[in-house]
Amino acid sequence: MVQENLFYTKDHEWARIEGGLATIGITDYAQHSLGEITFVESPSLKKQLNTHDTLAVIESSKAASDVYSPLAGEVSEINESLSSEPELINKDCYGQGWICKLKISKPDTTHLMNAKQYEEYLKSL
Repeated sequence: MVQENLFYTKDHEWARIEGGLATIGITDYAQHSLGEITFVESPSLKKQLNTHDTLAVIESSKAASDVYSPLAGEVSEINESLSSEPELINKDCYGQGWICKLKISKPDTTHLMNAKQYEEYLKSL
């Protein structure tokens, strides 16, 4: 499942941009690939990130996987619910399973894909 109105990366992260803030998570494809998610190492508040810096680490029944920042900015909020309920990512990756919010410092989205481009990318995998 790919949602409209989001930006996507080739590493299967998504970003919902509203004003100067981006909510970030992993895609349905990524959560299916990982299997049952058992732990999320969230970024620290106020952490400065460049595009493609490691944002978080997700551990699952299959593997541990880095989550990369799709944009540059500062972590302004983390999803506290994931510390006790990491499975929210499996249940609702585009909703309650978001990982963090970034205050965007460089609003360049030219390297990101829209929903249609991401769907085409998934077909090539």
